[in-house]
Amino acid sequence: MPTTQSSESVEELKIDATSALRSADSRDQLEAWRVEYLGRKGRLTSVLRGLGSLDIEQRKVVGASANRLRAELESLFDERLQQAKSARVPAGSIDVTLPGRKPALGGLHPSTQMIREITQAFNEMGFQTIEGPEIELERYNFDMLNIPADHPARDQFDTIWVDQDSRDDILLRTHTSPMQARVMEKTDPPVRVVVPGKCYRYEATDATHEWQFNQVEGLAVDEGITFADLKGTLYEFARRIFGPSRKVRFRCDYFPFVEPGVDMSIDWNGRWIEIMGAGMVHPKVLENAGYDSDKYTGFAFGMGPERISMLRNDITDIRHFFANDLRFLTQF
Repeated sequence: MPTTQSSESVEELKIDATSALRSADSRDQLEAWRVEYLGRKGRLTSVLRGLGSLDIEQRKVVGASANRLRAELESLFDERLQQAKSARVPAGSIDVTLPGRKPALGGLHPSTQMIREITQAFNEMGFQTIEGPEIELERYNFDMLNIPADHPARDQFDTIWVDQDSRDDILLRTHTSPMQARVMEKTDPPVRVVVPGKCYRYEATDATHEWQFNQVEGLAVDEGITFADLKGTLYEFARRIFGPSRKVRFRCDYFPFVEPGVDMSIDWNGRWIEIMGAGMVHPKVLENAGYDSDKYTGFAFGMGPERISMLRNDITDIRHFFANDLRFLTQF
């Protein structure tokens, strides 16, 4: 008789436990169920602890039943827990008593914000914003820009070439300067354009270099343009981006498509920081585009918007711009 009563006790516990588990809807309710039935002081544990008061035959029967029940209940619990984790709120189930929450909104990428600010500054000075292809021809990326075949920029460790069975002169542009040639090829002077876009170079990535980056190119061509026009335009740009009292310095530098060439630096916390390269358009570049270099002159410049943003926002690593970390991106 005691054996029958103990077996019925395990069976009753199974009925109660499975019924309670079916009615548990939330993860909190499921945890409470686990503690009540499977916990160290739970009802099933109490049955197992009571086996010592039974004789050996009763202990075998009740113990086997209780262990089978534990395995069954643990399996059912895991299944219900997974269901609770994956359950979705039914459509229209809105708790109108909850306080209102400001919806999460997207925003422009920091690079896009800086590109727009840069191009807007030049737009207000009479420059038109245009864009060009990221997959470029060798002719525009190098030849028409006075970059000969033996120039280091053509080395395979700098330029990313595109495999083509039919031709071998297609590449990912290394700068936005090809648009100088493309614009002049199709446009009669005067020309005033800024060209934002992505560029690609096969080089090591570190805190100040990326293999893929943005660049903003500028070009102005007309009769009588001088180096003074270049300096005045870039002085004004620096004042608009970095403030009206910002000091600017020009130093001689070499770029194959300008002559003379300069780098432009700004006084930043007592240090001169280079922010762009510039210069007067090389006569060969003008002539390659079909312009009369005796009649027309011009200037060009190029800058990296990420590096300007790094200065403006005290960012120490350019890789943050392309890491897709919302903790960084949502600060702008």
